[in-house]
Amino acid sequence: MKHGRDGTQRANPQPAMPVTGGPSEVSPQRQESTRQENIGVLLQLFRQNPLYLLSSVLVAIFLLYSLVVGLDPGLLGYNPSIIDITMNFRPPSLTFPFGTDDVGRNVLSAALYGVPLDAVAGVSIILFSLVVGLVCGTMAGYFGGALDEVIMRVTDIFLAFPGLILAVAMAVALGPGMLNAIAAIAITWWPIYVRIARGEALTIRENNYVVAARASGFDRTHIVFDHIIPNAFTSMIAYATADIGNVIILFSVLGYLGLGAQPPRVDLGRIVYDGQSYIQFAPWISVIPGIIIFVIVISFALVGDLVRDFLDPSMRR
Repeated sequence: MKHGRDGTQRANPQPAMPVTGGPSEVSPQRQESTRQENIGVLLQLFRQNPLYLLSSVLVAIFLLYSLVVGLDPGLLGYNPSIIDITMNFRPPSLTFPFGTDDVGRNVLSAALYGVPLDAVAGVSIILFSLVVGLVCGTMAGYFGGALDEVIMRVTDIFLAFPGLILAVAMAVALGPGMLNAIAAIAITWWPIYVRIARGEALTIRENNYVVAARASGFDRTHIVFDHIIPNAFTSMIAYATADIGNVIILFSVLGYLGLGAQPPRVDLGRIVYDGQSYIQFAPWISVIPGIIIFVIVISFALVGDLVRDFLDPSMRR
């Protein structure tokens, strides 16, 4: 495991089998053999660590639920603008599994309403960082020279500041709001991906298939996009998967500070903030959404470890 810029543990990118671009003839028998081998490795990992299976199920439910509800929020039948003071501060029960808040809103419904926002933030920021990191990092590592110096010095400037402080500063500058919070985190999150991709490119460019492509007269840009990026992506996907949880933590922090989604929309961080004033006699308002954030983050970290182990060539020996 590696420690990220925010101090949390993240999965180490592992070298994977090289992906060489270009068309190739693969027999149906070979494809079926590879598919069965992959399934066998996955089942072996699930048997070795049942938490991998549990976390994979939780992440799949989280993403599928967020997609469905994100496309049609009306499915929940929840309106955050409707309040009922006569039902406020009800403790968890069969009627209200997560209790109610200070204005009588169902905390479970509010959490279910806010979960898709955290999913959108986590996935979109990681996709943006991964694309920027892959393109800029691989080009810097493969081309070297002045391009490498410019890209890496800009990257160093961003990495010189703590990620949380820089994200908060960006969010304050942009103003409160979900899209602004996502933009603020995305602006600060890509540099580490550039560094990882550059390191991968420096290794990959010395491989025989890249040397052969250069000797064959292929354009350098073609080599980067056809050989370097696919192999760097394979190695970085485990890191990116685990990193979604770290992004969700930071997005929840911005929501807690009032810089994320604004009422009537709520995210999990905002729900934690709204309940902090009542933590002594109604702790469920803040504690339960906090537990949800914790479970989501741990699940993504375990899935990141699963992807790392799955891509490890030693698993196929």
